[in-house]
Amino acid sequence: MPSRNPQILPPAFVPPYLLSRLAESASPPLSERAVSTLAIDREHRALRGLVPPAVVSNITGTPVRPARPDSPERAIHDAGHTTELPGRLVRTEGRPATGDIAADEAYEHLGATWRLYREVYERDSIDGAGMPLTGSVHYGKDYDNAFWNGAQMVFGDGDGEVMNRFTIAVDIIGHELTHGVIDHEAALIYQGQPGALNESICDVFGVLVKQHVLKQTAQQADWLIGAGLFMSTVKAKALRSMAEPGTAYDDPVIGKDPQPAHMKDFVVTSQDNGGVHINSGIPNRAFHLAAVAIGGPAWESAGRVWYDTLRDGRLRNDADFEAFATLSIDVASQRFGAGSAVRKAVVDAWQAVGVIAP
Repeated sequence: MPSRNPQILPPAFVPPYLLSRLAESASPPLSERAVSTLAIDREHRALRGLVPPAVVSNITGTPVRPARPDSPERAIHDAGHTTELPGRLVRTEGRPATGDIAADEAYEHLGATWRLYREVYERDSIDGAGMPLTGSVHYGKDYDNAFWNGAQMVFGDGDGEVMNRFTIAVDIIGHELTHGVIDHEAALIYQGQPGALNESICDVFGVLVKQHVLKQTAQQADWLIGAGLFMSTVKAKALRSMAEPGTAYDDPVIGKDPQPAHMKDFVVTSQDNGGVHINSGIPNRAFHLAAVAIGGPAWESAGRVWYDTLRDGRLRNDADFEAFATLSIDVASQRFGAGSAVRKAVVDAWQAVGVIAP
């Protein structure tokens, strides 16, 4: 559903404050690209929720269904550097690689996200009912973002100076598709603490998609969101760090990562829909702490608790951090036991970031 408040922007991967920084302090060409990206984010994506459901079809335009019920339905389009969606169809389910790195990465990463939700949580695509996975690459000219518009994924190529193509990291796609999962479950309001929870849950499942692909345990993972997105000349390791919020980047052009890691540093702001991309660092760190304390593959334990909490009917769409934390502890008790190591790790994690009292 589109926002009823024109100041509340729908979700996108790169936060508006970082793009505003580029618009204000970068070289004229880069500044113009950032301004253009912000304009698209405000205007074109305001149609989010009005977009009809995607229909996957083959190159001839005939709708297709998956060969097996345990297979996704993917369709990748080339927007041709325009903002018209979906663009020219270039690859459908089961077809060979195109040779276009962005199109082929989008295809593979959509599949990786589908597999995490299907194989681990028995969820049939984004809506739980086999929704086709559609993506459009080469969107806009030097567009510095990626987003889920309610029906499909959209990827910019980046400006080539500060940001790389947005298909480069599987966790970017896992993050954005999870906005669709949230839409179909708790529908968390994209403002303030509920909005920061929305962003954090997307980071959680984005990083779990990456760990699932790499077959990493919680201890082995880097816990970075968007690694590879920034060009090598930028002093940045990623867009966000779930292990150490506030340390992902510190660069003269894009500024310093503003994420807090504890409630005592919670940022009160009217920007970024009330700090949804900023304060998400707090629940992000809680998830990281819980997952590492439990050990093993994070998608099996802490990930299961977060997924079950998201789907719990008691989770209101205006839930704040404390409400989500309290419910997640109860969910951990129900699934793993009141005296389990999983429940203890979840409690300890929320206490460590100051969301609940010791």
